[in-house]
Amino acid sequence: MTAQDPARDLPAAFPVFPLTGALLLPRGRLPLNIFEPRYKAMVEDALGERRLMAMIQPDPALARGANGPGLYPVGCLGRICSFSETDDGRYLITLTGIARFRVGEELPMRRGYRRVRADWGEFPALDLAEPAPGGFDRGSLLSALRGFFAHHGIQANWEAVEKMSDEGLLTTLAMVCPFEAAEKQVLLEAPDAATRAHALLALLMIGAHGPAEEPGRPS
Repeated sequence: MTAQDPARDLPAAFPVFPLTGALLLPRGRLPLNIFEPRYKAMVEDALGERRLMAMIQPDPALARGANGPGLYPVGCLGRICSFSETDDGRYLITLTGIARFRVGEELPMRRGYRRVRADWGEFPALDLAEPAPGGFDRGSLLSALRGFFAHHGIQANWEAVEKMSDEGLLTTLAMVCPFEAAEKQVLLEAPDAATRAHALLALLMIGAHGPAEEPGRPS
């Protein structure tokens, strides 16, 4: 890799945590409660290897393979930025998103968890660059968000929401709103902030008129 290659410091291979509905975006933060032995092993190994692990969603349209459910082709690499252990042996971690990747190939499992080799061709130049300000209609997005939250009975600290930066608002909403897995994947794979904002606005407007989620129900 050349000195100008934005992927030069990114790992070629790393563990992946397949979890439906869990979206990690570059510079976003995702809290996780780790209790299965194989994923505890993954966290332990990641802590000893640059604290890197990735989130990716299973793709229900693909057949199950030897290592488990088929995976969507794009995920997001993250760095463990906080870690604690509970009295009952669970790990509470937070991942900070670094860059999206395309799965090049799946590697043999290690200690029961899955690993992939990444294709870094298309995303690092976008994800590692300084975020461009604006690029979408913030007012329309917030208006649609109010309708979506009201329809689904979701409470929000609107003062805190209003104070978010454009990038922080877009990233946080994409990650936390209770969309379907395929919809989350559309938001993940959006090539730029404007495209993601357009998709998010459409999902919020559709969701404001669809079946309501039960308050507190996990997505």
